[in-house]
Amino acid sequence: MSGTRQVMGSEYMHWAKTGSSCRFNLATSGLENFPFGDLGARIEDLDLTRAGGYGYEPLQRALARRLNVSVESVVAAIGTSLANHLAMAYLVKAGDEVLIEHPTYEPLLALAEYLGAEVKRFDRRFEEGFGTLPDEIERKISPRTRLIVITNLHNPSGVFTDDETLRQVGAIARSVNARVLVDEVYLEALFEVPVRTCFHLGNEFVVTSSLTKAFGLSGLRCGWIVAEPDVARAIWRLNDLFGVMAAHPAERLSVIALEQLDQISARARTLLHTNHRLVNQFLDSRDDLEAVRPEFGTIVFPRVRHGTTEQLIAVLRTKYETSVVPGSFFEMPAHFRLGFAGVTEMLAAGLDRLGSALDEVANS
Repeated sequence: MSGTRQVMGSEYMHWAKTGSSCRFNLATSGLENFPFGDLGARIEDLDLTRAGGYGYEPLQRALARRLNVSVESVVAAIGTSLANHLAMAYLVKAGDEVLIEHPTYEPLLALAEYLGAEVKRFDRRFEEGFGTLPDEIERKISPRTRLIVITNLHNPSGVFTDDETLRQVGAIARSVNARVLVDEVYLEALFEVPVRTCFHLGNEFVVTSSLTKAFGLSGLRCGWIVAEPDVARAIWRLNDLFGVMAAHPAERLSVIALEQLDQISARARTLLHTNHRLVNQFLDSRDDLEAVRPEFGTIVFPRVRHGTTEQLIAVLRTKYETSVVPGSFFEMPAHFRLGFAGVTEMLAAGLDRLGSALDEVANS
């Protein structure tokens, strides 16, 4: 039918839901699931429904307190994915120019295209440590640019972008009256309290995040947007067309989790410290891989020194029952994304199998 929006989706999310599962799963980027029994929730703490209105007040207060922002700047959302959708749907209209990092998390790119944006890219280069380069952004930006999109920690590399760099990006955005959308979902893995969200750098920043990656709490779908109050109110209204109301038991459980986040963080920090060391030892042992090694986070994005990863991933999956994320989902087929936030024993076994697959492909 003429004028009908083309139905689109995310190729990466389709693969993640239908093709990533394996006995040894190194494709998952979030922390292993936090046991429900350790949350200390009682049945009397829950209820099925609440009164209407925009946001569950105890959750709004808990998020604002953690992020050190006003309650009026917080929009609760169903995970980071919906938070990104709501934020971008408010900030971008069809035909607007949007500048998105390369490589990036594919659903962000698919979302901008779905919304009818004219997408341009700025490079984060392997040879320069996948850093965010303000000069590159300034070279690509134009008076038509309405939004710059960044992930921090960077997905897929896990690289951290510091405040000074982001200040420069914010100044570039202000020069053309654009906003900066920063997906901070992996930033939680720095385990700072309170988290230093880049929203504090200026009102041109709109930030999204959730509890899904760093804490093993993905089932709560506790996400949020942080924006200046006028923008936040408009996004709440826009959500009437999308999420409408969150599942109230999840809202209540999220409040309980936020009250215990120091303890949950300590568990996560210990696991990631151990697992990060294992991954670095593995990379030290391989002369057929090269990688930018992030100091924080749950992911790394190695590059195979020769050829692409297509054969490696096929052998790894079919013979060694192990999965990683193909770099083709990030438009970099010589790379693969490796997640190391799962159970340590599973990670160690998966790395052994990855080494065997690398050896087999090299000798084939």
